[in-house]
Amino acid sequence: MIKQLSVCALLYSLLALAALNLSAAEKLLVSLPTKTATFEINAGGSLAAILRQGDRRNFLASNQPAPLLAVRVDGKFYSPDGAKWNARKHEISLGYTAVGVTALVRAEAKASHVIFEVVDVQPKDRVELVVWGPYPTTIGDIIGEVVGVVRDPEFAVGIQSLNAKTLGGYPAQENDIGLDGKTMDDPGKYPNLPPELNKEQNFRGDTAWPAPFGSVLQAYCRNRNHDRIIENWGHEKYLAPAFNDGGVIGSKIALFACPAAQALETLGKIEVAEGLPHPLLDGVWGKVSPQANCAYLIVDFGEDTIDRAIEMTKKAGLNYLYHSSPFESWGHFVLKKKLFPHGWDGLKMCVEKARRAGIRVGFHTLSNFITPNDTYVSPKPDPRLARIGASTLTGNIDAADMEIPVAAPDYFGKQTAMNTVVIGDELVAYDSVSTNAPWRLLNCKRGAWHTQAAAHASGDSVAKLMDHPYKVFLTDADLTQEVARNIASLCNAAGTMQISLDGLEGAWSTGMGQYGRTLLTTTWYNALKPELRGTINDASNPGHFNWHVATRMNWGEPWYAGFRKSQTLYRFKNQVFFERNLMPHMLGWFAVRPDTTVEDTEWMLARAAGYDAGFALATSLASAAQLDADANSADAMKKFGAMPAILKTVKTWESARMAGAFPSAVKALLRDNTKEFHLEAAGEGTWDLYPMENGNRGTPVRIKAP
Repeated sequence: MIKQLSVCALLYSLLALAALNLSAAEKLLVSLPTKTATFEINAGGSLAAILRQGDRRNFLASNQPAPLLAVRVDGKFYSPDGAKWNARKHEISLGYTAVGVTALVRAEAKASHVIFEVVDVQPKDRVELVVWGPYPTTIGDIIGEVVGVVRDPEFAVGIQSLNAKTLGGYPAQENDIGLDGKTMDDPGKYPNLPPELNKEQNFRGDTAWPAPFGSVLQAYCRNRNHDRIIENWGHEKYLAPAFNDGGVIGSKIALFACPAAQALETLGKIEVAEGLPHPLLDGVWGKVSPQANCAYLIVDFGEDTIDRAIEMTKKAGLNYLYHSSPFESWGHFVLKKKLFPHGWDGLKMCVEKARRAGIRVGFHTLSNFITPNDTYVSPKPDPRLARIGASTLTGNIDAADMEIPVAAPDYFGKQTAMNTVVIGDELVAYDSVSTNAPWRLLNCKRGAWHTQAAAHASGDSVAKLMDHPYKVFLTDADLTQEVARNIASLCNAAGTMQISLDGLEGAWSTGMGQYGRTLLTTTWYNALKPELRGTINDASNPGHFNWHVATRMNWGEPWYAGFRKSQTLYRFKNQVFFERNLMPHMLGWFAVRPDTTVEDTEWMLARAAGYDAGFALATSLASAAQLDADANSADAMKKFGAMPAILKTVKTWESARMAGAFPSAVKALLRDNTKEFHLEAAGEGTWDLYPMENGNRGTPVRIKAP
């Protein structure tokens, strides 16, 4: 097992090695021009310049190593020390003489970007992984750590992985998880992070990364042609099975540089040119569509209550209705029979009824989480359930034995939520492992999770299953993709148009980190009917390649307090993340309770308008019973709070926001969460915005749709 190092330690290790090559031939090897920039490669095999067209300003940081492609052999990184250009084939041959390795990279300039692709590496099996860069830039103003784009007020430089196996970031960990969004909340987790990464930034990736001279851009690809034992998800030893994807050959990136205002547009051009996911919402690319951050109503409806849910959604002036918990099991996604007695056909009926009312329906799922009641688990466990690792029986056992003798304890000592092993077709839950040899699993429950207890022979495999604190099992790479296709099959059958692929960290069970996440999302996306590729989708876990698949992220949970206090700072900090990563803004979920007031709602809606951010409003069907009653009646307020008035208020504010009625200066005022506002309709496409002080209205500002 290769020792894991911090992001910085590995980065500066590579920079130090590459610095030895700074004296290599710096003769220009090839110049690759786009409409907005020129990328130059020198005869030493390094990126030599990123030149803006026109004034030829160089955005590549000087006196910094910039290997076009670094390789890792026997745990050490090597930069190229020579390069040759084949103009006929558009190929760069890179040499790494210290380890006797050569690499062949195809290079091509297009109008918006340049592409680089590994065509061959020799000897193929010696190269453990390849790193694109890191490429040092002089830009440090805005670091889009997930999207892989850095910007200053004038110019932007970016890197894009062009296939799922090319991972954004740097191989700081053998599990390929990378930064997980909790970096700054757990300082001990990454002790060597640069001091400039403070809690206000809360980086969630390292495809772009700050540096003293500006920033670096980086991506990599791993050779997965053999099993590896890694540290993964809290387990010191975890089996990462071999995965046949061609290894480092075929790894491919795009580099681009353009005016900062054109960065998002350029990303869209790259998606189209390179065949990346490019979902459209009603014919408009999702990253620029006004619908991308539309608000939605969360109501857990069923076949007999869909009409009331539609009514609530219309009263709120919203176009999306979302179900938070429709499933009896995850894996095959069996719907709750009480809500959907006709199964998937029943959901389809609800979707079609909503569509006729101008409402689109979506649902929540937990990606590759497998509930024990799913047929992937019982009565016969699927062999593709993720395994932490395995040992063997050291003796025969019968169906009643409560102790299981195993050859080694390596994978069984760490307690997990379900503490389950699989032997043949039987699942066995156990309490603990003996403290010394002969090693035994103690106090076993045979035939766990409705499997069949059976006799097993000495030498049979005993594998510890990977599980999650939600008390679910997880999947290997193959089953991860099958589960993704199951989700797509439901979307296709029912015609749903919104989904949250929550729990994407579950795909770390593959042992492939962010690659596992991307396998899930891209498999789901590719399995959708073409007309459903415009499904609004978000996730709990952002990723570089997944930036192209996901419509948006929507973080912020409502369970801890009311509108004003549940993860408030976290929600606002997320808006900075969205801005620097060129993503639509969302504020997260807000739950309406009996004590939720209209004033609370307007406080939230003012922030949504200020950040131009959507949100989810969670409520229950119980509120629907009173929608036609007097919203101010004592009985209505006692039973259902201010729900009718809240829905009306949401309609007023969201109509104005979606119409683009709030000018920039007004948005700046609305972002101040110490201020209160009230909004009233004042005619078609016109609203009056009142500042509020101690319940009193100030002088209104008239706003209009453009």
